[in-house]
Amino acid sequence: QVQLVESGGGLVQPGGSLRLSCAASGNIFSFTTMNWYRQAPAKERERVATITKSGSTNYADSVKGRFSISRDNAKNTVYLQMNSLKPEDTAVYYCNIPIASIWGQGTQVTVSS
Repeated sequence: QVQLVESGGGLVQPGGSLRLSCAASGNIFSFTTMNWYRQAPAKERERVATITKSGSTNYADSVKGRFSISRDNAKNTVYLQMNSLKPEDTAVYYCNIPIASIWGQGTQVTVSS
């Protein structure tokens, strides 16, 4: 059984940074692709970043150059480093194991002055 728990969200001013963490239980984490998604109020869920088991990454155009996804397989944890944050980055951020359609509960990121 796999569960995902996000943490690290909060309130940050424009231009600031946050690092989100997603801790996974179970033994599937080290062997599969992981995603970060986000969902703002009244908007559809958007894929922000992807990382494969080998460490290859992919980003949405809206965050490329500002966000960085990484993983620590030994700790069953995936991270999302978010820099140069903008108000439009405000959303609930979720981690996801796509092959099994497993989602965390989400962590709120609010970018506001």
